[in-house]
Amino acid sequence: MAKFNIEIIETLNRVIEVEATDENEALNIIYQKYRNSDIVLSADDYADTSFNIINE
Repeated sequence: MAKFNIEIIETLNRVIEVEATDENEALNIIYQKYRNSDIVLSADDYADTSFNIINE
């Protein structure tokens, strides 16, 4: 039998409302909260799974 490398990609997503003076500040606020683990995505945020064959 042959061997194959299969990549599994799970996508999680969540929409978060934030107050800010502009879009850049809003992105920065959420980015910092995410990096500090104040925002942690979980199985409740599951959106999609895809499978890809990896040719090496």
